[in-house]
Amino acid sequence: QVQLVESGGGSVQAVESLRLSCTASSLTTNCVAWFRQSPGKERQGLAVIYPGAGVAYYADSVKGRFTISEDNAKSTVWLQLNDLTPEDSAMYYCAADLRGGGSWYRWPYYRYWGPGTQVTVSL
Repeated sequence: QVQLVESGGGSVQAVESLRLSCTASSLTTNCVAWFRQSPGKERQGLAVIYPGAGVAYYADSVKGRFTISEDNAKSTVWLQLNDLTPEDSAMYYCAADLRGGGSWYRWPYYRYWGPGTQVTVSL
């Protein structure tokens, strides 16, 4: 069982930045990913990191603006959000433990989820 808690969301202006944190009860999992979901839209995979391996992947839509990183000693995974736009407004979730056969960006394949943290970007 892995428990996840996100923090760091808030309301910002366009082009500003935020750093989201995902604190886990343990990072002994195959990967940790960040997703987001806006009302009426499907949950979107943003980035994934493989703890201890130094490997990360990003969705094309956020590559170059968002950065995922980890601190194993703190059991924490961060998502740095830069150059935010109103289109980035959403509930942001972290997820862990990708089940066999699933692609990292497909939300149904993750076993554990945090409650989410809201990001709101205004002009």
